[in-house]
Amino acid sequence: MGGARDNQGAVYGDKKQKIINPVWRPVSTQASVNEESLVKDVSEDGSQIQEMHCSISSNVSDAQLGVEVAEAVNEGTDLTLSSSASLDDIKDETLEGEPVPSAERHSLSVEVGASVIRFIKGKEGSTQKKFEKEMGVKIILPSSKKEDSIIIEGNSTDSVAKASEKIQAIIAEAVESPSLDYSHFVSLPLAVHPELVDKLVNFQNTILGITDVCLDENVGSKSNEDASDSEEKEQQVDQEHKVAVELNIGDNSERVKVDRTSIPIVGYEAKASRPSTSSDLGIDKSIFIKPKTFHLTVLMLKLWNKDRVNAATNVLKSISSKVMDALDNRPLFIRLKGLDLMRGSKDKARILYAPVEEIGDGDRLLHACQVIIDAFNEAGLVFHRDYNKKLKLHATLMNIRHKKRRKGTRRVDYFDARDIFKQFGSKEWGEYLIKEAHLSQRFVYDESGFYHCCASIPFPENMQVD
Repeated sequence: MGGARDNQGAVYGDKKQKIINPVWRPVSTQASVNEESLVKDVSEDGSQIQEMHCSISSNVSDAQLGVEVAEAVNEGTDLTLSSSASLDDIKDETLEGEPVPSAERHSLSVEVGASVIRFIKGKEGSTQKKFEKEMGVKIILPSSKKEDSIIIEGNSTDSVAKASEKIQAIIAEAVESPSLDYSHFVSLPLAVHPELVDKLVNFQNTILGITDVCLDENVGSKSNEDASDSEEKEQQVDQEHKVAVELNIGDNSERVKVDRTSIPIVGYEAKASRPSTSSDLGIDKSIFIKPKTFHLTVLMLKLWNKDRVNAATNVLKSISSKVMDALDNRPLFIRLKGLDLMRGSKDKARILYAPVEEIGDGDRLLHACQVIIDAFNEAGLVFHRDYNKKLKLHATLMNIRHKKRRKGTRRVDYFDARDIFKQFGSKEWGEYLIKEAHLSQRFVYDESGFYHCCASIPFPENMQVD
């Protein structure tokens, strides 16, 4: 150890720069998978390079991680991270009794996830600037939206570790809030049935197209008739009431005297009101669920970095046999019939869906869904409020939340569904086989038109014969 310290003292004389690259995990992630992190001790002239592999547990905090890794670099020894270690218990022994070069910088690469970097940056960089001033560090954000790591630079391992811990707290608060939307969900795809997709297309076209076309034709015909009648009346007025205007110029003052006694009083009929169209009812194409993405939702998830996506993928694949057992290894069919509302009333609807009925005895579908939910919760991938929600399987047809508002128009958070219920309230959508469960990514679509599939497990399609 004495030789190692002498050697390290020489390195400090060359203004050594330390680069620490641990994989950081958010507090709400409870995955138990260990990952390897490579720590490098590089001198400025590149003459000395030490490499060390550290087994990093996701249960260790960032503060502990940053300081302990730094200490291991200084000592040149192997490192075992302990979840019971605290920041106060750890000292940078290399710095004791030795002058610290003012040019020495420490950096830490932190994987946070592309979707949460905006919470670190803040509006016009306000949060980042405040953070850097308070913590005495520099935050380097990625140049591309696809990158999901930031770099923290500071004058000491202590400042870098504390900054990492603070960032962890910022992200933990952000992901719990509605400001960060759900990124993934567990789905039971229904768009795999072409006949159902055709029915949904017809449903959408009937409401958007045929209704408005008929209304427009009626209105157009009536408008043409009204225009013709109006022209005839105006001609009659012109013939019967010719206005006589006599201009008498009495002197050179150029005053004009107008005789208004012969000017008739003309009345105008009010224009006929136009029948309401779908747009007048708050309905447009954007609030309809795309037929090729039709599905049942089992569980909503916030997977804001690669670690959480990988963990969710592994969880779903690991419970395939348990789901099969919950379904008794028998095919599962459902029936879609009628319409219902999730929120609001028929005249002020927000979410319109088709109710789901399991065909046959028992609650195999609900049992299988609960197996999935429990597994994701045990892996630390579900928020408490989501886990405690009662599962209500439904096939969403229309959702006002998806409405695209035109610039300059008033925001309306409901639509009138009374006519839709009159026409489709008791519609038989059909009976369909549930073929698989997906880990689906929102806002990203595969070639089929369905949500991007991160992972899937099959459901029984044939009866098992012993």
